[in-house]
Formats: sequence, structure tokens, C-alpha cells
Amino acid sequence: MNSMRIDKWLWAARFYKTRSLATDEINKGRVQVNGQVAKPARDVKVQDTVLIRQNDVTRTLLVLDLSQVRGPAPVAQALYQETPESLALRTKLSEQRHLAREPALSIEHGRPTKRDRRELQRAGQGWGDRWSASVDD
Repeated sequence: MNSMRIDKWLWAARFYKTRSLATDEINKGRVQVNGQVAKPARDVKVQDTVLIRQNDVTRTLLVLDLSQVRGPAPVAQALYQETPESLALRTKLSEQRHLAREPALSIEHGRPTKRDRRELQRAGQGWGDRWSASVDD
């Protein structure tokens, strides 16, 4: 076995749960083989370079072996080797996500919580004597 379809290899290497998911991602242009955008039927050989974009992560892989069957994770991990540059980039992105500010903290105003509502009522800013929800002029 000298070569195999890229969609089947991605499935066997456990990057995608099904071959149809792998095919969809390839058709969206998220997979490249040796620097060229791939099609699902593109053959991949040992020593080829495969670039995969998943979410915000881009992985660059070197194909080490081919497999016609989807095996357990340790067997699947033996089919490829991730390049050191790709590993460094993934580590850097992971660290940036870890140190990034929580998006929910940027919300200053929104629907008040039960606690906020009670504090507004105690401060006299509740609905109180108003008969309408419209703003009074």
C-alpha cells in the first residue's frame, strides 16, 4: 500500500469521527497536502505534509504510515508526527486563551440579577409608584 485517499487517512488517524465529516472539511478547503488545497480523493503518501485547520488551531503533520482501518488512539497517533513549529504554535495559542480575559466580564449592562433588582428597590429606584414601564418625562 503506497498511497490512500486523504479523507480515509484523516478518519483512520482519528482527526474526524467519520469519513463524511473528513470529506466535508476537505471540501471546505481546511485541509492541504504538500501546500496544495486537497480534494477528498487526493492520494496521500508516506512523508507527505498535511495541514489541517480545526476551529482556531492549525496543525502541520508529517505522514509516517498509512492504515486502512481506524484503530485505537495509540495506533492512530503512530500514523503521523506533528512538526515542532506546529506544536509551538498550538502551545502559544493555548497559553493566550488561558491568559485571555473572560468574555462575560466585558458585559457591563444587561438584565439585572435578582440581587441587583433588590438593591435597586432598596435604593428607591424600583418600579414603586410608577404605573407604566415607559420612561416619564
